[in-house]
Amino acid sequence: MTNPTFIRLTGVLAIAAALSLPQTVSAQEMAVPARLTTVLDAAQALEPLRTVTVSLDGEIIADRGYNGYTSSDPANIKSASKVIVTTLVGIAVDKGLLEGPDQSVADLLADDVPADPDPRINEITLSHLMSMQAGLEATSGANYGRWIASSNWVRSALAQPFVAEPGGPMIYSTGSTHLLSAILTNVGGASTRQLARDWLGPVEGFTISGWHQDPQGIYLGGNELAMPPLSLLAFGEMIRNGGVAQDGERVVSEGWIDQSWQQRTTSRFGGHGYGYGWFLTELAGYDVDYAWGYGGQMLYIVPDLGLTVVMTSDPNSPSGGNGYRDRLHDLLADIIAAFTADDEHE
Repeated sequence: MTNPTFIRLTGVLAIAAALSLPQTVSAQEMAVPARLTTVLDAAQALEPLRTVTVSLDGEIIADRGYNGYTSSDPANIKSASKVIVTTLVGIAVDKGLLEGPDQSVADLLADDVPADPDPRINEITLSHLMSMQAGLEATSGANYGRWIASSNWVRSALAQPFVAEPGGPMIYSTGSTHLLSAILTNVGGASTRQLARDWLGPVEGFTISGWHQDPQGIYLGGNELAMPPLSLLAFGEMIRNGGVAQDGERVVSEGWIDQSWQQRTTSRFGGHGYGYGWFLTELAGYDVDYAWGYGGQMLYIVPDLGLTVVMTSDPNSPSGGNGYRDRLHDLLADIIAAFTADDEHE
């Protein structure tokens, strides 16, 4: 019987059928299944693509760079960094520095709440910020430039007008995750970058190369964070492993990961579910939890297969409306099929 999932390979292959372009192939691909090599060869046709790294059950089995890029080079992971921020919130909860997802944001940022605010500001919780359900007007998209031009990004985010009720529909806003960064700085007694270094330090290979700050020195929660793709993979592997680092040290509770992967709203970007910074969908017949950054910076986790995949792309090119993000989803589906085709044929 023909494997319907494996047919997806032809989608990428058809694009690249006539291409024979240079690419970097890691020695770690010595034992890569032939189908996966074929998929990664064909991915050269995706012009913005820079790297693809595939880990199976904790071991990197393919590490491919395109157009001169490698997975060791720092990359701006854009909004994929939102899952790092929400994980830090989970660690703060585990440590008792925060009460939990239902804690009031106005109480935690009392000095930055505008004078005579809309009373609904007292209803916004940490959970609402992490799931993009604060109800405040977005500071992303067309409003992003105006927001980061303000003299105080935290106060500006809190001063946005309400366009929905807290806990209502998804309003994607980097201002929401920046508020989380400010909260982490307040309760953690150190910068968000330092907290990430300390709390995620047990994750072997995790490193941050650069991170933008606001005028008050607070690191931008959920954007403009640079790290090597291998670092993002190491973070993803820790999450896939239930919050435990490679040496067995617990980094974040498994319960927090379960909460993060619980659908709380529906994304307007393709209709996928959305949890605490994570998009939730099904690809090639498997549940997939993924982080997505502008331009096509992707961290995919396929729990049932023990599969973690990182893809990085040109951070200056769009990936949503032009269909590129969907082609990356197709590429992941082809990667999944490369591992599952033989099983489905049996």
